Amino acid sequence: GQQGNAWETEKGKNLTFSLLCHPDFLLASRQWLLSQCMAVAIQQTISRYVEGVEVKWPNDIYVGDEKISGTLIECDLQGKCVSNCIMGVGININQTVFRSDAPNPTSLKLLTGREHDREEILSLLLNHFQHYYTQLQEGHEEAIRQLYMQYLYRREGFHRYRDVRGEFMAELADVEQTGHLRLRFADGNVVRYELKEVQFVKD
Repeated sequence: GQQGNAWETEKGKNLTFSLLCHPDFLLASRQWLLSQCMAVAIQQTISRYVEGVEVKWPNDIYVGDEKISGTLIECDLQGKCVSNCIMGVGININQTVFRSDAPNPTSLKLLTGREHDREEILSLLLNHFQHYYTQLQEGHEEAIRQLYMQYLYRREGFHRYRDVRGEFMAELADVEQTGHLRLRFADGNVVRYELKEVQFVKD
């Protein structure tokens, strides 16, 4: 993980892999779209097996209030464009016991009660990602963004969050093209957050 974060995985039970792509057609200011492509691809993959799969900003995948997948993304820039992008993906497939202090992990086996073929899931995921990556190459950015927004966790209603000032209630206003989260308070005021500046608090 990054910045002290870790992903717990039992040997032979889950999917943990890195995907390298070379999106030199993509402006550096638009690199957030790569994160959206992967988040939508994972959401659609896991939705083949369970219902209620959502994307928790920025790119964790939740089923209900439990985390089943996470992604870390690092990009290299060349001039105004992205030259290389590495996506590190973790998806809990067949693990049923989690020993780390992660607050809310789950897996496909815990959710469905049966074992799943990791190779089958990986193949399905890569096919989904290739589809959205091709859409990105062809300029269909808004279609990808709309899917991402459609699948967002807590996309409706007021929920609990925490920032440096403490806990508060707010509703999701938008996710900007830069990846910043915008939350709207009850008084109509909208606050813009970068990654790590706000936490989701369980309702």
